Amino acid sequence: AFSALRPSATTLLARPSGVVAAASAAAKVAQPGASTGGCGSNMAVLAVPTAAVAVGRRQRRNVTRPRHIRFSATNAVVENPLLEESTLPAFDRISAEHVEPGMEHIFARLTAEVERIEKGIAPEWNSLVVPLEKASDQLSTGWGAVKHLQSVKDSKPLREAIEKVEPKVVEIGLRISQSKPIYDAYVKLQEAEGDKLNEAQLRLLEGEIRQARLAGIALEGEKRDRFNEIQQELTALSTKFNNNVLDATKKYLHVITDKEGVRGLPQSALELAAATAQSRAEKPDATVENGPWAFTLDGPSFLNVMTYSEDRQLRKKTYDAYVTRASKEGGSTDEGDNAPVLERILELKKEKAELLGYDNYAQVSMSQKMATLDKAMELLNQLLGTSKEAAVNDLAELNAFANEKGAPEAIEEGGLKQWDCPFWADKLREAKYSYSEEELKQYFPLPKVLSGMFSLAERLFDVKVTTADGEAPVWHKDVQYFKINDATTGKPVASFYLDPYSRPEEKRGGAWMNTVCSRSRALAPEGADVRLPIAHMVCNGAPAVGGKPSLMLFSDVETLFHEFGHALQHMLTKQEDTSVAGINGVEWDAVELPSQFMENFCYTRATMNEISAHHETGEPLPKELFDKVVAARTYRAGTQMCRQVHFSLSDLLLHSEYACDNGKSGITAFDIEKQVAKKTAVLPTLPYDRFLCSFMHIFGGGYAAGYFSYKWAEVLSADAFSAFEEVGLDDDVAMRATGRRFRDTVLALGGGRHPADVFQDFRGREPSVEPLLRHSGLLPAAVE
Repeated sequence: AFSALRPSATTLLARPSGVVAAASAAAKVAQPGASTGGCGSNMAVLAVPTAAVAVGRRQRRNVTRPRHIRFSATNAVVENPLLEESTLPAFDRISAEHVEPGMEHIFARLTAEVERIEKGIAPEWNSLVVPLEKASDQLSTGWGAVKHLQSVKDSKPLREAIEKVEPKVVEIGLRISQSKPIYDAYVKLQEAEGDKLNEAQLRLLEGEIRQARLAGIALEGEKRDRFNEIQQELTALSTKFNNNVLDATKKYLHVITDKEGVRGLPQSALELAAATAQSRAEKPDATVENGPWAFTLDGPSFLNVMTYSEDRQLRKKTYDAYVTRASKEGGSTDEGDNAPVLERILELKKEKAELLGYDNYAQVSMSQKMATLDKAMELLNQLLGTSKEAAVNDLAELNAFANEKGAPEAIEEGGLKQWDCPFWADKLREAKYSYSEEELKQYFPLPKVLSGMFSLAERLFDVKVTTADGEAPVWHKDVQYFKINDATTGKPVASFYLDPYSRPEEKRGGAWMNTVCSRSRALAPEGADVRLPIAHMVCNGAPAVGGKPSLMLFSDVETLFHEFGHALQHMLTKQEDTSVAGINGVEWDAVELPSQFMENFCYTRATMNEISAHHETGEPLPKELFDKVVAARTYRAGTQMCRQVHFSLSDLLLHSEYACDNGKSGITAFDIEKQVAKKTAVLPTLPYDRFLCSFMHIFGGGYAAGYFSYKWAEVLSADAFSAFEEVGLDDDVAMRATGRRFRDTVLALGGGRHPADVFQDFRGREPSVEPLLRHSGLLPAAVE
């Protein structure tokens, strides 16, 4: 599948770039049903989301406030924190009341500036690209801050304010992206000065031209009007989809008063459940020992029940609620049911694709990827072929183990069910490798994990990460702020936030990274050469409870490394034009390379020594336990691979072969997913399963016909990590040299160079699928 990575001459940039892209920003969570993450949606200059980094509850210094911009005589504008002259948004003061007046002011300024550029337009870099980059920046940072707050600090007033403004955001995006003078100027600049511009500048122009075409620049009259109507409706539907999932997640609260009902749950799970009862169930007297205990569908709580609860009926109740979120089957009202929402989204995307001259939306998506539809399907089918038998064996082994332990569910018709597998999988892992997740998490207090992760980055990439609490406004007391400096020169490079803990009452689930602002020469502050990039990382780990620090599941450690990989690509870029700096302009199926690459270091002894320390004794993870963790890395790898292939195939088929007619042909989107499950799943699909109703990646984020990107990029990331394995993970000198090469290629070049060429620069050859299969323990099956 990787024999032809480069696109055809007409396939340009993947990630919407610059001022011609028009769409809403939606922070993307990672793998559905888990907490692993993805990079945030940078769907437009109109929507560059924001960032945050948090650890603990440290006391904060006073934050120095930037001065207000005084563009208008009205107090509403003068005192609006959305309009402050600072690259650090006033997250602590931006509220719903600021959204409409602030954004209207930004709209007016941007519209006037675009009209000025159009009147005196010239096909020259400094007369076209630079002014547009400057003009659009306040919109991207302002709207990005608003959308970020919706993801981490949701409220009804904020939703209502966004709903009022969002149509105008789309409107102004379309106004710019469908500007004939701007488009013609880009084309003329490309033709006239193509031989004078550098590679990154050419990539930027190609991306702007491509995005203009995808935004309907060639459409006229009724077709353009219809295209714009579709864009508006899709934006509203995407927001509605995400809100419905968040509301359904928030709504579920199960309180248990009887100790018998929490059998099997470890101390940390009971501590979280008691704290939840205090905060969510109005039970101020709840205790760990005597309850009551409250459980939600938020990641940490959901996983505690599914992994540890000995009450099978509780597991089933929790599982059923999770897979029917935002659906009639889960008890949602007509307004909160995402089934008609997702059907309408699919219908509109197909219509949009046809207006643009494509057969389906998957073709639109692939025009922005490294892969073609055929190549993506080829890779997924190859991975399914190597993993399906292993997945079948995984389930058989689990049933046999549960039967051996006397579990009646193992011998009932059909054997173990979906709500049984996580519970018995944890028990089998403990039996096979002699450790439990609960035992393991005692070695991963968040502050220690962060310290070790930063130490790894310093060693590989020659940077220094330091805490800078109090130097930036934050949206919650748990959020921390960090700075990155070049370790050799001491010069500042970037900064980022971290928001690590779950807050189900206001914060979207999952994990993601997004941008506050990108590296830019055009937007350099006075006296500086460039504006430095700022990112935010958002996770949903368990907060500190019971006087203990936040103790992380090992999977949450991997998630943190994943999001940090995204952030590193954004922050360590050397590109100086926003549209191709960092993650911007990188083909979507390559943007997961740095994130998945970083996860591999969690399985190296040197890194484990740095990120682990028992929260009571301070001792690092013992070698014996580390070896077991490494051995367990491929535990149920076939099951996990099939799961990801299932999501990817469902996504591609929904956007390529599905009629998208809301069931009029007799087939619904849910039928398509069930057809895929016949190939990928080892357990029969539950008739009431409505997972699609909470699949925010493709219906509320930027992964429509692109979820396969996780596996495509995992091939690249596994091969990239194998370069470190080849030089010797214990050879510090060689590791540092290889790390510098990774920084100078994969992390530095951003969207300014095609990812196939970037990979070639780093690896010296085209990628191979062998390292991924080897790391997954599936290579022998592939060879046979």
